[in-house]
Amino acid sequence: MAHVVTEACFNCKYTDCVVVCPVECFYEGESMVYINPDECIDCEACVPECPVEAIFHEDNVPEKWQEYTQINADKSQELPVITEKKEPLADS
Repeated sequence: MAHVVTEACFNCKYTDCVVVCPVECFYEGESMVYINPDECIDCEACVPECPVEAIFHEDNVPEKWQEYTQINADKSQELPVITEKKEPLADS
C-alpha cells in the first residue's frame, strides 16, 4: 500500500512532507510533488505534515482525484527525488 499526492498540492508544492519521509519516496515536479508507490512504506508520517491535506492513502483517495494514483506512479519514475524542504509555490 502507498500514499498518493493529489491535485490539492498543485501550485502549492509545500515540501514539509518530504523531510519526514524515512524512505525518500517523494519526487519533485514543476508544480507539485509525487510519491513513488513502490518505495512508500505506508508509514503515514507525511499525511499530517501537508498543510493543504493533499496526501491520502491509496484506498482513500477521493473519487475526483482517483487518476492521481497512476499519475504519482508515472511521474515518480521520471522526476528527481526531493528530500529537503523548499520554498512552496503558494508563498511565491
